[in-house]
Amino acid sequence: MKIGVASGKGGTGKTTIATNLALSIDNCQFLDCDVEEPNAHIFLQPEITKTEDVTINVPLIDIKKCTNCGICSNACEYNALIQIPNNVLFFSELCLSCNACKELCPESAITMQKKIVGQLNVGKTETGIDFANGELLISLPRAIPIVIAVKEQIDESKTIILDAPPGNSCLVIETIHDVDYCLLVTEPTPFGLWDLKIAVQVTRIFNLPIGIIINRSGIGDDAVIEKYCIAEKIPILMKIPFDRSIAQAYSKGIPLVKFDSEWLEKFRILYQRILSEVENHG
Repeated sequence: MKIGVASGKGGTGKTTIATNLALSIDNCQFLDCDVEEPNAHIFLQPEITKTEDVTINVPLIDIKKCTNCGICSNACEYNALIQIPNNVLFFSELCLSCNACKELCPESAITMQKKIVGQLNVGKTETGIDFANGELLISLPRAIPIVIAVKEQIDESKTIILDAPPGNSCLVIETIHDVDYCLLVTEPTPFGLWDLKIAVQVTRIFNLPIGIIINRSGIGDDAVIEKYCIAEKIPILMKIPFDRSIAQAYSKGIPLVKFDSEWLEKFRILYQRILSEVENHG
């Protein structure tokens, strides 16, 4: 089973939920798909055994063959190629590797070359959790190929936890679109509710069964989230209180289930509830 953990906004505690859930179940694989700012490794402490570059294809133009016909620049939907007198300018940050320029060039003046956009890391934790994350190179805009590379490590024989990026962007959709269940982590604040509503809309596009976790319960008005969930018929599966001791443990990289054994049992119960929700959805 694949369980996605997402949130409509950053800072709600998504990685807290994802890592503690992973530490509470057996035969687990953890994929940190927040490739712009991965941080699950701080809590899981995996030993990385494999590191490899993630690449994309970008065009390389042979000026000697190019006749400046302009077909490639006209074909590029993303304006990565611009025709100017006696030359073609290429803006790699805009290229989405569709290969249209190469296929349509009448002079075969375009070949595709590899460009490194990030890094994939694979390893295992002391407790036996298979782990993978990705890191986008600084200043580069194309993160989806790295999310795909992370998800290519999926082992279907395990329970897979996918820690999604914050927000509701393309990266989130790439992470959760094919999961069996999606946990949405929110906080009882106006911002939390606003972004939760957007996240719920995204999951419903893919007909995903979902459950809500309220983190920092008590920091605002829990009733605001509760009323929304009742109206939308979405179960609230867990509440984590706004507690100084929890925040202190988090700041030291100590997972909840190691900080307090009671939370280990709570996260095991959460996993059983997820199993039940998936069965009922099916």
